[in-house]
Amino acid sequence: MLKVQQPSWLVRSLHPARIVAVQYRQLHEQSFRHISTTISGNQGTLPSETPGKSSTNAEAPLSLLPLPNLLRAYAITALSSYPLLMGPSLRLLSLIAHSPSAFLNPDRNPLIHWLLKKTFYAQFCAGETTREVQRTVQGLKNMGYKGVILAYGKEIVLAKGEKLEVIQSTHEGFKETAKEIQEWKEGILDTVRSAEEEDFIGLKFSGAGKYAMRLLAGNHPPSTEIEAATTEICKLAKERDVKLLFDAEQDAVQRGIDAWTMQFQSRYNKATLGQATVYGTYQAYLKSTPETLANHLRIAAREGFTLGVKLVRGAYMASDPRKLFWDTKKETDKAYDGIAEALIRRRWNHILQPTENHGADTVSEISLVLASHNHDTVKKALKIRKEQRESGESRIDMAYGQLMGMADEVSCELVMAAKMVGKTAFEMPERAGPKVYKYLVWGSVGECLKYLVRRAEENRDAVTRAKGTRMALKTELGRRIWG
Repeated sequence: MLKVQQPSWLVRSLHPARIVAVQYRQLHEQSFRHISTTISGNQGTLPSETPGKSSTNAEAPLSLLPLPNLLRAYAITALSSYPLLMGPSLRLLSLIAHSPSAFLNPDRNPLIHWLLKKTFYAQFCAGETTREVQRTVQGLKNMGYKGVILAYGKEIVLAKGEKLEVIQSTHEGFKETAKEIQEWKEGILDTVRSAEEEDFIGLKFSGAGKYAMRLLAGNHPPSTEIEAATTEICKLAKERDVKLLFDAEQDAVQRGIDAWTMQFQSRYNKATLGQATVYGTYQAYLKSTPETLANHLRIAAREGFTLGVKLVRGAYMASDPRKLFWDTKKETDKAYDGIAEALIRRRWNHILQPTENHGADTVSEISLVLASHNHDTVKKALKIRKEQRESGESRIDMAYGQLMGMADEVSCELVMAAKMVGKTAFEMPERAGPKVYKYLVWGSVGECLKYLVRRAEENRDAVTRAKGTRMALKTELGRRIWG
């Protein structure tokens, strides 16, 4: 179970070891593969969801960032933009993250721990202790974020080509992993307890250990123990009005994850139509996603529950078979934006089409988390929401999410758009501005490093497209220095 101890993302020092910085930039391009993050130039500014208001303002969006955060973000972004540094840096970071050596273990080597925590970890992670996590979360909320998406850092990632031994029953091999399931459960429960009302919690079933992974790979139902643990997590989340995002994982286990997610959605998303407690994650880079989502919408309509949808571009390109993905980035963007529009409007379109036996002209009740760093995608979503509000059309429950330490210019611009609506509007859902969240991973430096290295490796080809973020940060630094 995670023991957490202080990484305030408001930390001060830069000292990035070049290796650390390089990796970080990779992250900045993350699984959303194309982070169109420039907030100036031909992309313009994000439209406000509120009619008559625009996020164009004399105050620059990145002015929301504390100076230490701004300096660290710029240093990491700039250093990680050099392709020649990226390869060796990733290899070294991966060695540290996966080495069995106590000397290279950041949780045992004080020097490596300090170096990573003050740079790489501080930029992208929430903390190692409950107090650190709370400090980080409060710092974000003070900036104007509606809340956070807090995820326990424990997970399993299969190496490319690694096969899971599929088990034949839900009890085979259980004893050896009972401890893993218990630790996973307690870690998630601790996360839920540390969250505040309307926050989100990220949950990965792989965190429950290899036993859970083997069940998922065989498309078995959850074992009695895993079901009991997940039920306890869901009950506590519902009591605290905290929402659960069941994350997508590798293709080898994704069909099992989808089945488990739908099982818990049908159980916990019936109380109020249009509001969800449990969300599934849909990766737009998969060719199968429109059909999968349409089928889940059909099931939700038939069984009378709200489908919780977290829409991402995708995060497992480095480890899953290439044939599963769209052939080009343009196709992935088209799929993502088409699915997003269909869900926001609750109308089928050429991307998201109803299944044969759906029997309804409109998309069933949904609650959406639009998880994107892409400026154009966010702009399109805000435009639709503004049109809906101006025409008096009903709007779905929706939030925007970006990873901590990435796409701050997009996040900050959304926060400013929300602030412009004013406090009164936030108390009236029909007048509320965009709800903006940052996704934070918490855990020991060692545990979180594995998570971050994985994301960086998956998206190494996106690092060179970081100019928008770097230029936005540089512009804001110049504004503060020279006025």
